[in-house]
Amino acid sequence: MTPLRVSADFRRLWVGNTISWIGQAMTALSVSLQVYDLTGSSFSVGLVGLFSLVPLVVFGLYGGAIADTVDRRSLGLYSAVGSCALSFALAGGALAGFHHVWFLYAIVALQAVCGAINAPARSSMIPRLVGPEHLPAANALSSMTTTSGTLVGPMLGGVLVGLWGYQSAYLIDALAFSVSLYAMWRLPSMRPDRAQGAAKRASVLDGLRFLATRPNLRTTFVSDLCAMILASPRALFPAVAVLWYGGDAGTVGLLVAAPAVGALLGGVFSGWQGRIRRHGLAILLAVGAWGVAIAVFGLTRNLWLGLLFLALAGAADAVSMVFRSTMLQAAAPDDMRGRLQGVFIVVVAGGPRLGDFLAGSAADLTSPAVTVTAGGLLCVLSIGLVAWKWPRFARYDANDPQP
Repeated sequence: MTPLRVSADFRRLWVGNTISWIGQAMTALSVSLQVYDLTGSSFSVGLVGLFSLVPLVVFGLYGGAIADTVDRRSLGLYSAVGSCALSFALAGGALAGFHHVWFLYAIVALQAVCGAINAPARSSMIPRLVGPEHLPAANALSSMTTTSGTLVGPMLGGVLVGLWGYQSAYLIDALAFSVSLYAMWRLPSMRPDRAQGAAKRASVLDGLRFLATRPNLRTTFVSDLCAMILASPRALFPAVAVLWYGGDAGTVGLLVAAPAVGALLGGVFSGWQGRIRRHGLAILLAVGAWGVAIAVFGLTRNLWLGLLFLALAGAADAVSMVFRSTMLQAAAPDDMRGRLQGVFIVVVAGGPRLGDFLAGSAADLTSPAVTVTAGGLLCVLSIGLVAWKWPRFARYDANDPQP
């Protein structure tokens, strides 16, 4: 909790982000419900994810380049204003009876653009708000923001839609953004610290070239992809709920919630992470723990035991995320942080989707049990190969951050 005590700016930003994340999760659920209400098609609901993913991946990279060019505070403020206005547009459409699927798709895509621009600016400001010694704690708090929004937002959204309609969730989301806007408005100007002779406009390609020559930073992305592509069982939860546990939609909900609960608890009990210096080694162990937990989950046929191992996997993922974010913020120069955060967004958004596709395809060819267990073991094997291929990563020292 130290970053919240020592930095009023970070405290306001964290509170604003937490409230707005809950609002965004409410809106995401409400849009999915409204699309299904209008079309009766699960395929149409699936397109909501596609309309948000493509802008998030494309504009994530360019949002990072913009964050390395202009005042990050202004960029975060203007993109949050855009998100707030779009939530009001959703509420206005619902109140006016303007029920068209294409309108919802368009708003979702524009919201993804605003989010892709906002996230690199917001994340790259954190090191200057709290200092390097508090980065692990600050990133643990940020992980709790995301996880709590994922858990609380859909529940509140479902209740609000059931009681007062879609417009109620959209209006509350818009009001929630006002807290984030206030936090951004109170921040000081934060222009990137540019090196002498550096170009005035940051280039996406320059950021990718920088990443290609920095093995420690590059390995943070590779390690996350090992977990998310090879050992992500999320797409199989509906089949697992029925075939393994004889359950229904409620069982699927428990399976989906378990990793998030584990991640939230991992954030709550993260004080020890500030004393860890070997961040690279911590990431390797956390990804390995994720793989082991997923592999054991594939062998379980008791629901509560399965939920326990999914929660342990979520806690391990939270540890990995904290140290990966800290390395990106501490080992990269200030004028590269936005672009690296943009790459981070692309990996975080795209990796799980690719993992869903791979898991679904493998399960059709074999079985959910084989896919889940083999995926967890492949994750452990691949992270072991990463440790062998790049031994410097395990020796990374937070007191002497080398990219």
